[in-house]
Amino acid sequence: MNICILGGTGRVGRELAARALEAGHAVTMLARDPQRVALTDERLRVCAGSACDPVALRAAMEGADVVLSALSTDGGSVLSESAPLIVNAMQKAGIERIIAIGTAGILNSRAEPGLLRYQSSESKRTLTRAAEEHHAFYRTLANSGLAWTIVCPTYLPDGEYTGVYRAERDYLPEDGVRISVPDTAEFAFRQIDSMLYANARVGLAY
Repeated sequence: MNICILGGTGRVGRELAARALEAGHAVTMLARDPQRVALTDERLRVCAGSACDPVALRAAMEGADVVLSALSTDGGSVLSESAPLIVNAMQKAGIERIIAIGTAGILNSRAEPGLLRYQSSESKRTLTRAAEEHHAFYRTLANSGLAWTIVCPTYLPDGEYTGVYRAERDYLPEDGVRISVPDTAEFAFRQIDSMLYANARVGLAY
């Protein structure tokens, strides 16, 4: 399988790339700074460019079967700006499946039905800019016609791989307080071969 990875130099993105290569897949990584890509493998292709550049996106997605996005808010509007460009590039390339890493803030609120967690009393954050960016990304995918899944981890320390965690469609598992980067990457990677959570957000926690 040919896998396109966006945000591959971040914590989760690096884990996704390593898992994909270990599983024998061909990987194309789009990176603004290719020198930050620490992995070396004959099956790894690195494209220089930004997810907000439609030309770079088309080049990175050429020949891909699936897209994995671990893009972060990057302190700005990367997610909201790149989302429609990613959808457009996927549609032109004939790619239907995308698995993205989001945030637990865009899951449904249990305390206040009709709101997302970041909009409700469940959120402990005073600033909502990052969650709003993830929300914009989610809205774009939800209206794209693609087969999308957004993996929404709660507090995300580097931690260790355990392989034991809880996942719930559209909600954060009750009393979930954290999930490690390796476990988040494993769950997201497993969604390539599963449509169980197609067109859904997935809350992830221990």
